[in-house]
Amino acid sequence: MEKSTNLTNQRLRAVAANGIIMALYVAVTVLVSPVASGAIQFRISEGLNHLVVFNRKLMWGVVGGVIVYNMFFGMGILDVVFGGFGSFLALGATALVYKKIPNVFVRLAFNTIVFSLSMFLIAIMLNITLALPFWPTFATTALSEFIVMTITAPVMYIINRAVRFDKRV
Repeated sequence: MEKSTNLTNQRLRAVAANGIIMALYVAVTVLVSPVASGAIQFRISEGLNHLVVFNRKLMWGVVGGVIVYNMFFGMGILDVVFGGFGSFLALGATALVYKKIPNVFVRLAFNTIVFSLSMFLIAIMLNITLALPFWPTFATTALSEFIVMTITAPVMYIINRAVRFDKRV
């Protein structure tokens, strides 16, 4: 009975943590909404993508946050599909190499690169929805993602030292 209760508590904590992350992603993105969409995107909330570097269970809150923001404030269903799928792929890639890359700094760098490259999906979506040229749009979205992810990596590392995301869920 106690084992079942512990498992239920762990699952509840994971759901609650991911719900908080989802809400935080949406709230922070709304705060920077003038620069959160389009060919140049400085979504500070993308720093939450680094949570997967510390705890793979936290990826679902980020994916949910992307989907919710894109659903209500984005460019329609294609933004939901492409943005949600891109986040899922990039977070999933980092989650898959979690144990293969034990060095947290290397994982942060890997995550930054994967997310920057995943912006090809956003460039495709912007090409379809706004008729923006693919290659220049990919260049600007990838560069802006790289900048945000690079700036937020040490911030998330410092926060993790205090909060210990790996021990929370």
